[in-house]
Amino acid sequence: MILSHYFEIVGFFHVDYQTFSIFECKKYTMKIYLFLGALSSVLFFNSCSGNDEDDTPNNPESQIFLSKVTTVNYTNPSNPNTSVVTFDYNSQKQLIKVLSQGRATSFEYDINGKLSKTNYYNTDGTIAYYTTWSYNENQLTTIKSIYPDSNNNTTKAYTYNNGKVTSTSLCFSLNCTTPSTSSYTYIGDNVSTEIIFSDNIGGSSTIKREFSYDNKVNPYSLTNTYFRTYLAGTQFLSQNNYTSEKISSKDSAGNWVQIQNITYEIQYNNAQLPSKVIGKDANGNTFIEYNYEYITLQKQYTSFPG
Repeated sequence: MILSHYFEIVGFFHVDYQTFSIFECKKYTMKIYLFLGALSSVLFFNSCSGNDEDDTPNNPESQIFLSKVTTVNYTNPSNPNTSVVTFDYNSQKQLIKVLSQGRATSFEYDINGKLSKTNYYNTDGTIAYYTTWSYNENQLTTIKSIYPDSNNNTTKAYTYNNGKVTSTSLCFSLNCTTPSTSSYTYIGDNVSTEIIFSDNIGGSSTIKREFSYDNKVNPYSLTNTYFRTYLAGTQFLSQNNYTSEKISSKDSAGNWVQIQNITYEIQYNNAQLPSKVIGKDANGNTFIEYNYEYITLQKQYTSFPG
């Protein structure tokens, strides 16, 4: 069974809490978080945060933003599954809505341009749950997900070193003693190793993922920096696109056992942004395909965004 991070995530989704929570995927007895990247110096892209030095009033520069991701999952090659995620922005270039599989997620900002609340909707338009965001100055520290049944509430916490996220912990209960965790080791601005621990009903599991990268812009770097931190995960935290991935699991004796090697073939558009990513296993079989679409936006406000 392929445990690729690309393979795990087929879009932004939300279904019943006991199986999935939006951006929090429980599969193969472990939690794997959605991916996003950081800014690249190849092209000028704002993070949509009100704290960016170039995100100032009367700044009419045009910028490219991610608008749509179409994912084709070839787990069953004879019957591929396709999902579509779209991203909507306001005139201040802030991400305000993500739509996937008929379910919407909306985003609210404080006067400083920081994400302050996220609302997750059922297909009938009713709110399924919402999250609140806490910061220490400019660093996101905690996100709490609030459900109608408080027993389902979750808390995700972040730790940093030199401005980079080095670990996250996720508690799925009020009396959480063993949270699911992810830790990140960097080479430059890219995550070189991610270690994911989860303690589920079937027992605990620890997975290690090791990466190599291209030198091009990560398409998810075109979204809000706090949004990327929220999701964490290697692709969200890295500056570039990873082109290979080695996945290992820890056995009962504490030894790492390699379980998968994955390569990603990346096609780029004229702006040197990925337009298509094809993930293949060690035997050359395609198991996932991503198609990226972009839009160009220009600021339309004349006062500080709030």
